[in-house]
Amino acid sequence: MVGPARPLIVLFGSSIVQFSFSNEGWGAILADVYARKADIVLRGYSGWNSRRAVQVLDKVFPKDAAVQPSLVIVYFGGNDSMGAHPSGLGPHVPLPEYIENMRKIATHLKSLSEEIRIIFLSTPPINEELLRQTKIPFMSELVRTNERCGIYSQACIDLCKEMGVKVVDLFTAIQKQDDWRNACFTDGIHLSSEGSKIVVAEILKVIKEAEWEPSLFWKSMPTELAEDSPYDLVAANGLFTVNISNITAHRIIQWD
Repeated sequence: MVGPARPLIVLFGSSIVQFSFSNEGWGAILADVYARKADIVLRGYSGWNSRRAVQVLDKVFPKDAAVQPSLVIVYFGGNDSMGAHPSGLGPHVPLPEYIENMRKIATHLKSLSEEIRIIFLSTPPINEELLRQTKIPFMSELVRTNERCGIYSQACIDLCKEMGVKVVDLFTAIQKQDDWRNACFTDGIHLSSEGSKIVVAEILKVIKEAEWEPSLFWKSMPTELAEDSPYDLVAANGLFTVNISNITAHRIIQWD
């Protein structure tokens, strides 16, 4: 570990998480927004379903860790919702098991500490036509439909309401975007920069509105090593220095 110690925000999930630092992704945006405030830790596993996630909970989130996360953002569901392969192989997880797996994830995370906060991301929609155009030759057909995504998304939302876990309804939020099928995806499944912006906006909305103490909204968190210094940039009048620790002018979106 490098210091000083900061709150940890862990992103845990499948490829939507693993790829979240690519293509101006939502993980990269969060890392910028929380610069000098919290560390964004990536634990993404492309191709995984909730069944595999449950198998590694103790490895990814050990209960005896010296430092536990302040916030964990969890996404599984897109691979679970795929149609079952005749061989019995593949990522499909029946809906009842998916719900129980997500329950196990939430229960395990809650057990790590009394201060831990959790946000689940529900299954986003897909562009079925674009997905058909990007078929991978060495893989069997990906049986994905928007209808199935919606079913698994709603199941995740209902579970979160039952367990008192914060949730982002990505299935609905993305479909509010104009021309969402073309604007929000790179391949019909994975998020473009526009899709990622929606994810960030929805996550930050949840964090801002949450009655968490202390607040984890970026503007409410202290900036690391932000004391005034004679080594700061000098003001135009040459009489004093200007502390730019909290400057955000470089951001096209201010994420207020």
